[in-house]
Amino acid sequence: MEIDGIISALVIGVVIGILGRLVVPGRQRIGVLWTILVGIVAALIGSALASAFGVADTRGVDWVEWLIQIGVAAVGVAALDRAKSGR
Repeated sequence: MEIDGIISALVIGVVIGILGRLVVPGRQRIGVLWTILVGIVAALIGSALASAFGVADTRGVDWVEWLIQIGVAAVGVAALDRAKSGR
């Protein structure tokens, strides 16, 4: 992965983290930095899953890849919120 790919993954990760947090109902007890980190990880995992399913490179906007990334981010936000509330 080149530097422009890493930078775009970071930017997309921030957006994915915020969207994933919006998808999860209720109030989450995690901070903004955790949301961003979950989003970055979700963007990378979602891209890998999209590549595995063969939907990563389509013409135009990769809506399926975005939906996978947002879904992974929502699961990550919910799991982290549950882990933090269990303390």
